[in-house]
Amino acid sequence: MMSTSLESNPHESLYKAVVEPWKKVLFIFNPVAGKSQIRTDIVDILDILSRDAYVVTCYPTKCRGDARNVVRSRREDYLYVICAGGDGTLDEVVTGMMENQDKPFVPIGYIPAGTTNDFANSLGIPSDMKEAARVVARGKRFDCDLGRFNDDMYFTYVAAFGIFTETSYETPQDLKNLLGHMAYIMQGVMDLGKIRTYHFSVESDELSISDEFVFGMITNSKSVGGFMDITGNRVDMCDGLFEVTLIKMPTNILELGEIVQYLNRTIDTSDFVYQFKTSHIVMESQELVKWTRDGEYGGTYKRVEITNLRESFKILVPRDK
Repeated sequence: MMSTSLESNPHESLYKAVVEPWKKVLFIFNPVAGKSQIRTDIVDILDILSRDAYVVTCYPTKCRGDARNVVRSRREDYLYVICAGGDGTLDEVVTGMMENQDKPFVPIGYIPAGTTNDFANSLGIPSDMKEAARVVARGKRFDCDLGRFNDDMYFTYVAAFGIFTETSYETPQDLKNLLGHMAYIMQGVMDLGKIRTYHFSVESDELSISDEFVFGMITNSKSVGGFMDITGNRVDMCDGLFEVTLIKMPTNILELGEIVQYLNRTIDTSDFVYQFKTSHIVMESQELVKWTRDGEYGGTYKRVEITNLRESFKILVPRDK
């Protein structure tokens, strides 16, 4: 009889490392995100993961909501769920995991392949996909805050309304792929002729106000729309607090200049911008208002309640982060 001990089979330990369930990972990727670069890099990404003895199950997304459904309906146990795509793809993976009560929330590996990749930039995850794959293979786990939007929706880094918020989900994918970040700016300029304000009553432990706003965002990110530090220069992504930015409508070029200066941190205060931190906020309007979540269309609502779920999901980041 052939022995199965390690002494007679020196490759058994390697074999176990490859087939043990805890080394299995689910890899979900959006093949059209960004400039479709994932199609060029996918072989290298899989090679990097396999060199660290991961067994990879691949799933290319086919339509919006696909990543969410795959993660929500997963039945196998995985060490990690890895996603490659834009911030919207990551949002779908996180949401699907929150909706799957049968399986624990496992750490997420993120390979940014979108146009702006705000969340990855905030966490120090490299924009180069092969380098990001190495972070997945050898990085550390980071407990990150998550936003709950009303009762049953989530966002990883931003919920917003008003001017420019429709730019991301209305800009055609092929235009995004061709022009990159410039596509957002071009579409935003086209939106300037449609500027309007929204009246909100805002309630939080820190502030209670009622005013007219042209734009608002509740964030947990150092970068939004490709702009660093627009939410403040002391952002902690695991402190249980959001950064809230609410901007009033300027009536002339001087007031607009003041808003820009404030957001660029060249002046300390502005009468046209409310900016504060909170763990919970309720915003009510007399009309339906369109919202975005992580750059994707998030629905229309008269009342929105947003809660910070502190350190509620794990994501893999560089070891020196």
